[in-house]
Order: sequence, then structure tokens, then C-alpha cells
Amino acid sequence: MFKKSLPAALAATAVAALTLVPAGPVGAATVEIRPGQVSTLKQSNSKFNCPTNEVLVGRGHRGDENGDTTFHCGRIYIDNVQVTVVKLDIWGTRTDENDHDHRTPANQAITGIRHDGDENGDTIYYSGALFWQGKAVQITPRQLEGWVRENNHASLGGTNQVMTGRGHSGDENGWTRYEYGWVSYSG
Repeated sequence: MFKKSLPAALAATAVAALTLVPAGPVGAATVEIRPGQVSTLKQSNSKFNCPTNEVLVGRGHRGDENGDTTFHCGRIYIDNVQVTVVKLDIWGTRTDENDHDHRTPANQAITGIRHDGDENGDTIYYSGALFWQGKAVQITPRQLEGWVRENNHASLGGTNQVMTGRGHSGDENGWTRYEYGWVSYSG
């Protein structure tokens, strides 16, 4: 009788142990930013918006206010499924180009930039929130880059980074800096 009850007792103990031990951590989601649209246009009186479900990952400029500005967009994928970008700021946020430091709200990326006039004109930033399979995607931490000369520079975010801010001081020979944030998803 002892032999018959021992396996049942061991089985019951094993089942109880399995139900009390928490499952191991689920594998982290794989984030990848793939190259998207790249466009170059004249800075003065320009308006650029990334295509649907793309965000800015870089910007560069050559010359004065009539020089060329290049915009780099990227498509974000999590576990090989593209992230949806919801453009919340349809009117944009207006700043003075010659003296501003713009940053998007938490967990939003820049989706477009419009510039009216010359170096004393207004710059308008457009932003969007990121969602993957209906759940919010985080952009954190953020990192502010160093100042570079506006009239001869190119800036691209690093691995899994999107543009979350830009500052500028002075005319086309003044200084520009960018803020980039890392895309992450915690479920």
C-alpha cells in the first residue's frame, strides 16, 4: 500500500510545485528601425512629413536658408511587425527658428517639420505616438546631442533611436542640436 500512495503523493507535490513557481521571463521584444523615405528640399518655405507609419530618424542641412535640407525617415518594427504611428499633433507646434528648443511630449517622435520664410521665420514640428498591436510603445531614455553648425551638418540617430527634439540658435550659420530617444516595448 505504501508503494501505491507514494507515486500519487509525489505527483501531487510536483503539480503543486509547478503551480507555485512563476514562469520565467518572456523573451524581450526585438525592435528594429528600417530605413524609410529620404527627401532633400530647399529649407525656406518647406514642409516635410514622413509617410504613413514613419518617423524622423535624422536630418541634415547644407548652405544658408535657401540651401538643401535632407530628412531621413524610418519604419519601426517590433518582432517583425510594423509599428503604427498616430499623428496626434495635426496643427503642429510653432517655434521661432532662430531661437528654440523643441521636444516632443513623452513617448512621441517627430514626424515632420515645416519652415516658413528665411532664418527668422517660424518652424513647425509635427509629432506622433507609436503603437504596436494596439499597445503604446515607449521612447526612453532620451539623449540630447551636442551642438553642430546648421549650415554644414548631418545627424542620424543611433540603433533603435528616433528623433524626439531639435534646438536651434541664430541664423543659418548658427547652432543646431538634436534629441533622440530609444524605442522600447515592455508589453
